[in-house]
Amino acid sequence: MTSVIHATAKVGAGTTFGEFCVIGPNVTLGEGCKLGNHVVIHADTVVGNHVRIDDHASLGKVPMKAANSATTKEQELPPLTVGDVSIVGTGVVLYRGAVIDSKVLMADLSTVRENVTVGRGTIVGRGVTIENFCSVGRYCKLESECYLCAYSTLEDRVFVAPGVVTSNDNFVGRTQERFKHFKGVTVKKGGRIGAGSVTLPGVTIHEDGLVAAGSTVTRDVPARTVVVGKPAKVWREVPVEQLLENQGWVDA
Repeated sequence: MTSVIHATAKVGAGTTFGEFCVIGPNVTLGEGCKLGNHVVIHADTVVGNHVRIDDHASLGKVPMKAANSATTKEQELPPLTVGDVSIVGTGVVLYRGAVIDSKVLMADLSTVRENVTVGRGTIVGRGVTIENFCSVGRYCKLESECYLCAYSTLEDRVFVAPGVVTSNDNFVGRTQERFKHFKGVTVKKGGRIGAGSVTLPGVTIHEDGLVAAGSTVTRDVPARTVVVGKPAKVWREVPVEQLLENQGWVDA
């Protein structure tokens, strides 16, 4: 046995380990989980049933705090929880204090910070970063290398394309005044954000709003409306056949 499993860890029936895994104190692993090589699961983490965790993933990591950090707080965090039938890719880092629902895919090299919730069936793409104090709804898709800034909220069925950047600081890191005004972005149910776009602090993209690729969003996006440009301006209504209500999707 080349893995180290703490005596207080609870491991469900049928769970298997690769080489050189480290399972910390009071960890709970459900039934039928499959761990790759060099997986580290930190103290108190709770993993559901039939969860796949690939090589070099780190679960339950305690946050680091720089001396001048604006968003990382000194706090007692609850254990990380990962729901049933989720997949954790290679090199993924999930922080203590995050709550991952069932059937979530976290692709290789993605990071989910503390005080974050990710809803059932959501896809977190390769290299995605979800900063702290964020809420991501059910059945969202966050595509490769997109960045969700702290204090952001995504409701259900939101789509975020590759390379999207969001921001929460209009002061760009200078003056003490900035600490009073941090505000992330809000994307209402069915909102979509196109590839390579930038959304500025405090912006709300309303239900079924669509941001065109490469746009810079400086103000709220009306419901069922396409915006485009730098700065983004209203272009037209979202075609009826593209509206979320007309997709026939059923939550499962």
